[in-house]
Amino acid sequence: MAKSGKRPIEYSILYTATLCMLAIGAVMVYSASSAESLLGAGDPSQYLKRYVFLGLIGLGVMLVAARHGLDLVRKLTPLLLAGSFFLCIAVMLPGVGITVNGATSWIGGGPLVFQPSELLKISLVLYAAQVLATRPRAVESFEGLTKPLLLVVGAAFLLLMKQPDMGTMMVICFAIGSVLIIAGTPLRLLGMLGGGLAAVAFGLAIVEPYRMARLTAFLNPFADAGDTGFQTVQGLTAIGSGGLFGVGLGESVQKIYYLPEAHTDMILAIIGEELGLIGMMGVVGLYVLIGFAGFRTAKAARDRYSKLLAGGITSLILCQATLNLFAVLGLAPLTGVPLPFISYGSTNLIVLLGGMGLLLNVAATGGVPAKASKPRLRSIDGGGAGEGGDRRRRDSGARRAGAGNRRRTAG
Repeated sequence: MAKSGKRPIEYSILYTATLCMLAIGAVMVYSASSAESLLGAGDPSQYLKRYVFLGLIGLGVMLVAARHGLDLVRKLTPLLLAGSFFLCIAVMLPGVGITVNGATSWIGGGPLVFQPSELLKISLVLYAAQVLATRPRAVESFEGLTKPLLLVVGAAFLLLMKQPDMGTMMVICFAIGSVLIIAGTPLRLLGMLGGGLAAVAFGLAIVEPYRMARLTAFLNPFADAGDTGFQTVQGLTAIGSGGLFGVGLGESVQKIYYLPEAHTDMILAIIGEELGLIGMMGVVGLYVLIGFAGFRTAKAARDRYSKLLAGGITSLILCQATLNLFAVLGLAPLTGVPLPFISYGSTNLIVLLGGMGLLLNVAATGGVPAKASKPRLRSIDGGGAGEGGDRRRRDSGARRAGAGNRRRTAG
């Protein structure tokens, strides 16, 4: 940080873009959920109230992390990772996990639900940054990456497959891949890892036909518009209805029992319908700003760990946003990935705001805490202008041996 205490421009961009997204999220969550809630004889603002409440908690976590979180999270990363694995295992225990839309990924009840895979996602990024910072030569060979990084990531994938949570798996895969690129992993090794993951994904899809149907539905969603392609078709209909400027805020038709998960995974389609292509481009522009400021922060960081952490968190946010955008536009499979900072989702919102706090910390400090400078006591240290100071600078440096004797002899 500059001596004047002024925040760098990257800090201001990240902070402002995050607040803008939270404001957009509050408006659009209310717009996307109020109609169905009202028609269902519920409180039309129930999701807005929850979003604001969770957003305030997330902002508190972000501000704490922005000031004091970097050193603390570096020490607690192993504990966070272990806790994430424990909770992901607990989700699969009878009577503990909650199943929604075929996935058992939540713990809790009512409005207070927690998704451990969201915590696992950022814990793996923090762990990867720590491992690759302390073992820089690990990226030079497959064996170096396998122990312990890839073994831990592979164990996480097995847990997520059991839930199943394909969306989180894809986000982790892309985010860890980005960290490996930033760490300097050779392209040959990256290609080998990517090819292996693609082969495993293809094998799993063949074993379970429903996975293959879901993965390929986006190629031609209109071929089965009433089943596997239903959500994609409704999302494209919403975006097409919005045109360039949209039908107007709150005027969406698709959100009323047509488009599933309108206030969560598909909220970008409602933005496209109500605010048009201009509104969608505005949201994309905010993510571009986060990418620009985040990667500049990583480049300017003063140690390897901070560079990897800043790059990893930025990649995590961008990979998740890109996957959601592609899914809504029908360019990728629907995997249940929320839009960062905008979609309604308790755990995702708080966890990503905490990650943004760490990114802000690196932006403000360069990742290395400023060392406390020793106060200069001029009258003691021999300052020339200090009271009682050595005006002839006799104590400012070491005397040459024999200098005093020569003067006495000359006298």
